[in-house]
Amino acid sequence: MSDQTLNGPDAPRGCPVAHGPADTTRLYGPEAATDPLGIYERLRKEHGSVAPVLLEGDIPAWLVLGYRDNRRVLDNPRQFSRDARIWRDWLDGRVEETSPLVPMLAWRPDCVSQDGEPHRRLRGAVTDGLLAASGRGVRRHATHFANKQIDAFAESGQADLVADYAEYLPMLVLTRILGLAEAEGRRLVESCAQVLKGGEDAVAHNDRIIEILGELAERKRAEPGSDFTTALLEHPAALDGEEVVSHLRLVLIAAHTTTSNLLARVLQLILTDTSRLSGLISGQLNISAVVEEVMWNSPPLAVLPGRFAAGDLELGGHHIQEGDLLVLGLAPGNLDPQVRPDPGVSVQGNQSHLAFSAGPHECPGQSIGQSIIEIAVDVLLHRLPGLRLAVPPEELTSTASTWESRLDSLPVEFPV
Repeated sequence: MSDQTLNGPDAPRGCPVAHGPADTTRLYGPEAATDPLGIYERLRKEHGSVAPVLLEGDIPAWLVLGYRDNRRVLDNPRQFSRDARIWRDWLDGRVEETSPLVPMLAWRPDCVSQDGEPHRRLRGAVTDGLLAASGRGVRRHATHFANKQIDAFAESGQADLVADYAEYLPMLVLTRILGLAEAEGRRLVESCAQVLKGGEDAVAHNDRIIEILGELAERKRAEPGSDFTTALLEHPAALDGEEVVSHLRLVLIAAHTTTSNLLARVLQLILTDTSRLSGLISGQLNISAVVEEVMWNSPPLAVLPGRFAAGDLELGGHHIQEGDLLVLGLAPGNLDPQVRPDPGVSVQGNQSHLAFSAGPHECPGQSIGQSIIEIAVDVLLHRLPGLRLAVPPEELTSTASTWESRLDSLPVEFPV
């Protein structure tokens, strides 16, 4: 583990030593990329339900590890604001404009960045738009693109279900929902992935997304259609141009990255457990039960950005200062031994996981993502009978960033 010790009790307010122990763990870097769950559990043992950590650029934050503390933060926007304009390290100039944290944490004119009445106004427009989109053939679009993706490798007898299927299918469905061309959707896959991955290219890829979506909004303003973009433009909440583009970006990144990651993990679980695979094929097992299990054990966002303390307070036995950044450990929260003393016990029927966040900012598009996954699995199993993993399960690897852990590949083979 890469640690950094900061010297002296008089370190500036907002640097890691002000957050507690001087020995602070980085949530990024080579070691963090390979064993995030090990890091979470070590932090839990050392610090309890809340731990001081460093994000990219050695920016300090509190990682919330406990289930109940996650719920307290998510359910109380007056104490834990989503408005990054009160983030002390940002105000003090410690976060560079080019930091990979900016696309994930900086304030934007969207519903995720605001609380109270501004949040309700903007979220209402998003929710209404997604509701209308979900009634316009999400399952039909998912079926079409699932078959199209499978057509590309069906004759070869082998595929990588991450690169050839899970990475692209959700984005292709989203292009239809937003009103984008299919080719634009394929270009956006890499940019969305890079924003979540972080690193030096994150800001450039975020700018690329904004540019494409800005052009989309202009087209739809001139030529409205039955899509989410037009719904935002015409909504009674009267979103301005910047608000429209910010919400297109929000939906695109959040829906694509979480759905593609979740789909890959669901396929991994099915293909590494023959009883689940045979249960799904025979109809004895419902795909929603498998999705639920994955959302508990491998949520698509391991760490959710972010909340900012609206005042000095106590959380998990630690003194949190006004303006401190908190990031929500959805993965460690779901595995909190206080709520799951035996992680091997079935969670079927229990939907109280943190995978979709909670409180006023809970994901409004979760039903769309679940529909895409259900169709993706169903079409795949029916199109490719005899589908099986092409490598031993223990050879499957994942790579983590601060925010997520993604399956690197899922090689499969099947009779032609």
